[in-house]
Amino acid sequence: MAYDVPVDKLPQDVHDRNKAIESLREELNAIDFYDQRMHVVVDEELKKIIAHNRDEEKEHAAMLIKWLRKNDPVFDKEFDEHDQV
Repeated sequence: MAYDVPVDKLPQDVHDRNKAIESLREELNAIDFYDQRMHVVVDEELKKIIAHNRDEEKEHAAMLIKWLRKNDPVFDKEFDEHDQV
């Protein structure tokens, strides 16, 4: 977890948000890796397994985004505004 300031100066909600953001970053990377692999695999059974794994990571990412929206009113507001477009 990357911090730009002394960790002991930060309140717990900032630590929690940092963990959620870092986890989301990891989930998005996993989605990308699985998607790339799925497109080059020849075996159809393996392709389906990798696609399934990719989609599981999408569920995890969505759960993290939901948590961020619930715990960060500005983040939630931005999603609401962009949902209207």
